[in-house]
Amino acid sequence: MATAAQLRAARALIGISQPQLAERCGSSTMTIKRAEGAGVPTPSLETIGKIKAALEAGGVVFMDAGSTREGGPGVRLRAGMSAETIALDDLNASNDE
Repeated sequence: MATAAQLRAARALIGISQPQLAERCGSSTMTIKRAEGAGVPTPSLETIGKIKAALEAGGVVFMDAGSTREGGPGVRLRAGMSAETIALDDLNASNDE
């Protein structure tokens, strides 16, 4: 299953906000916030699976520990996909509202 850090990174990689992701997977924005590690209770495994599926539909590939050069879990774009980027200086909580 995906980690909170992977979910945050995946969403940032494809340049969508928490409300946009919530709409894509049929959840609430608060559920997305909790899945990304910003609260309790944590969403169910079924809900995490729906969030992950929505991100994968957007072109994200989730990599398990050992699949990356450094060995930790990660995310990347599927070959042939391009990211909608948010400038590093603009990557903050205001992108999520």
